[in-house]
Amino acid sequence: MNRKTTIIEGYWLLFTDLVSISIAYCIAILIRYHGFRWVDEPELHFMGFICFLLFCTVYSFLFDWNREFLKRGILVEFIAVLKFNMFMILAMMAFLFLLQQGAAFSRLVMGYFGVLDVLIVWAVRLVMKKALRMYFMAKANIVKIMIITKSAVMEKTVERLKQAVDINYEIVALACVDEDRKGSEAAGIPVNAGRDDVLELARQMPLDEVFLNLPDENMDYVRNLIYDLESMGVACHYNIDIVERAQKEVYVGNFAGYTVVTYSLTHFDHRRMAVKRLMDIAGGLLGCILTIVVTPFVAAAIRLDSPGPVFFAQTRIGKNGRRFKIYKFRSMYIDAEERKKELEKQNEMQGLMFKMDNDPRITRVGRFIRKTSIDELPQFFNIVKGDMSLVGTRPPTEDEFEQYDFHYRRRISMTPGLTGLWQISGRSDIVDFDEVVKLDLEYIDNWSIGLDIKILFKTVWVVLTGKGSK
Repeated sequence: MNRKTTIIEGYWLLFTDLVSISIAYCIAILIRYHGFRWVDEPELHFMGFICFLLFCTVYSFLFDWNREFLKRGILVEFIAVLKFNMFMILAMMAFLFLLQQGAAFSRLVMGYFGVLDVLIVWAVRLVMKKALRMYFMAKANIVKIMIITKSAVMEKTVERLKQAVDINYEIVALACVDEDRKGSEAAGIPVNAGRDDVLELARQMPLDEVFLNLPDENMDYVRNLIYDLESMGVACHYNIDIVERAQKEVYVGNFAGYTVVTYSLTHFDHRRMAVKRLMDIAGGLLGCILTIVVTPFVAAAIRLDSPGPVFFAQTRIGKNGRRFKIYKFRSMYIDAEERKKELEKQNEMQGLMFKMDNDPRITRVGRFIRKTSIDELPQFFNIVKGDMSLVGTRPPTEDEFEQYDFHYRRRISMTPGLTGLWQISGRSDIVDFDEVVKLDLEYIDNWSIGLDIKILFKTVWVVLTGKGSK
């Protein structure tokens, strides 16, 4: 989506969402109290209203829930609105709980508002969807674009653009610069220019933008072509993909004064990464407090069960190969690392990890704290330090990392986590290291704040039920 379309769509949706919330909240107040004069705790209810508006603004910009808005169907839109309202109500309840004002805020107002806002926001968004489509597809707002390409990639280029461009784009011309294809078609678009007359065609026809996909073309020709098109006032989009990547993985920027195109499989929005780090700090501090509280009891149990230190420290591999010390409550005998070599033949894991049922190196207390995941609690200190995240990929040992190939290494392109997809997918039932890698890469490729929250909730359930841990 181009910048103009994004700005118009984003700000109009935010405005209508805020208006919809205001209407829904006022109606909820009127139904409950039959007038604004009779509202109990009016200052608290007004503060609640402001919190709803602030949440909507933050959610719209940080979580980008309006992505693909014009392409979403009616049911998908309803689910998106329902999810938005669920998070908004939960955030409001948490806010009231922290203020210890939950009892003073009307539950009926909260309930009426939740139902009304879903229906009003959904209905307004359906109207907005139709209005924005009409606006963007109006004759005056249609962006007329010409494709200039080569015969070998012509069909693919046209098909991809027809599927991916915004609804306000119209392909009005197609030129082939290496063969005489005039009179033929590519994906339903007629070829109406060649190398010699493409500029003449562009000069004479209504045209806003040009897309050039000219692999292996002489750069002098490309440079002159772009210069001549620009001199006509036509915007040029020149495909410089060396390798094909999804749009979110390729971006143009400035590096040391150079204009560069950056290719990355792990390009994340810095705003969302900042939110993720804030979540890590908040969750990490709470976890550190919990760890400090339980440490005397766990320490006593570990010391009574077997000689040795209470804590276990091991070098692990963090983001992009950085080494750090991971901390756990000791769950094995102190000679565990030496005995591991004797047990290698009994490894039940296919691949680079080591795992076996009834591991003789694990102490009696160790089995319990592993089953309940208590042994992981000291890692909250790693999270606060920034070595780890609440949610991420599994941090490998140095021995594992030294055996990684190129494919495996990508799983450390994100900060490792205390929990992740592997941990909530029945970690003890997975016996193939490639499956662990698959889950880690799935997390990296689909990462979002929402996914982190989902994994955290599932982790709580897994820990409470003991599912997948041995």
